[in-house]
Amino acid sequence: MNILAIDYGTKNIGLAWCDTAINVVLPFGLIKLQDTDYKIQKMIEVIRKEKINKVIIGLPVGLDGKENENTKKIRNFVDELKNEIDIPVDFVDERFTSAQADSMGGTVSRDEKSAMVILQSYLDIKN
Repeated sequence: MNILAIDYGTKNIGLAWCDTAINVVLPFGLIKLQDTDYKIQKMIEVIRKEKINKVIIGLPVGLDGKENENTKKIRNFVDELKNEIDIPVDFVDERFTSAQADSMGGTVSRDEKSAMVILQSYLDIKN
């Protein structure tokens, strides 16, 4: 199964990918934020081209676990994406993913690293 993780940031969308047969999370690029239609179209292109079976997206909640304005933006984005794709989309709590990403080495972007943390968290929960 091919899984794509999304870290939806204020400037970029970070992507990470995993084929569960090999169970290795890899960075998968960035989508620069533009208008919503552009973001949705780019996501659809990636999902179709890479034969993605599931999408995991980081859900920003406050330290108290409550939803906020960013949470609403993510949910709206996912609702629009679901109108265009027919694969499952799951959420993962993304609190502290940026801090974890900052502690990772390597040369990939912080956004991709955050998506990698989101995807690894999802896989850990499922296993």
